[in-house]
Amino acid sequence: MATENAASPANTPVAVNEDTPRGFAFGLTAYFMWGFLPFYLKAVAHLPPMEVLAHRAIWSVPVAGIVLVILGRLKDVRAAFANPRMLGMACVTATFITLNWGVYVWAVAAGHALDAALGYFINPLFSIFLAAVILKEKLAPLQMAAIGLAVVAVAILAWGAGGLPWVSLALTFTWGIYALLRKTLPIGPNQGFFLEVLLISIPMLPYVIWLEVTGQGHFLGGTGFDMGMLALSGLVTAGPLMIYANGAKLLKLSTIGIMQYIAPTMIFLIAIFAFGEPLSTIKLTSFVLIWAALALYTVAMLRQLRGR
Repeated sequence: MATENAASPANTPVAVNEDTPRGFAFGLTAYFMWGFLPFYLKAVAHLPPMEVLAHRAIWSVPVAGIVLVILGRLKDVRAAFANPRMLGMACVTATFITLNWGVYVWAVAAGHALDAALGYFINPLFSIFLAAVILKEKLAPLQMAAIGLAVVAVAILAWGAGGLPWVSLALTFTWGIYALLRKTLPIGPNQGFFLEVLLISIPMLPYVIWLEVTGQGHFLGGTGFDMGMLALSGLVTAGPLMIYANGAKLLKLSTIGIMQYIAPTMIFLIAIFAFGEPLSTIKLTSFVLIWAALALYTVAMLRQLRGR
């Protein structure tokens, strides 16, 4: 788990609009963890997606809470509840991450892992668009070349799929907006995540209780496997998101956008080799172009770091 790097709300950290080695390490860790997430979601695919979503939020609360107790940061969350503006922003980010989780859980369970991968391939372009328009980030020539390759790769993927499905578009929009707002949320990353899942759990907890009381729930009314997997949902959810939250404040939004190719590439491979979805020449060509774009952008970033 990433160490705390934020101050209390009284001394709110300012999002760094530059790349740092620590932010790069956090980002890589989070995206690799997300890359393996389809295996977990496939294991709970027999459960209702809404129930899985609810348990992801509820079980994330104790996981994130333990981290804050260890770091001595719970007081920051109490202060956030006394700040209407911060609480309002957290409600907005919580809404977008809930929508993103919900679509993704449903997509993998319904056999649309490749659609999910396509959405996350497209999403970095949306993040880079937001970075250029809102944050006024400027890109070096090598970085622009990387984006050009990514545009070609995504265009090939979209053409090969016969159009953009709603799953892809929904994942692109919800995560892109979440990444932008999360970068500017005026609270420490771990505290912010705890605040988000706490807010999400407010409606989710009564829903889960209702499921169990009416005999529709799978935590108490299902198998031991179901109970264990639902309880594990907090760890597989909180771990990568809290690490990502730490890294997001130490990276440019455009860098975060390019790094987001890591998880969909892994999802793409898992969908083909583990879930048995066919790999066409078009998809393979796009896959190679995306990794080439990642290589170019990484070289450019490392040159900037050495220059400093």
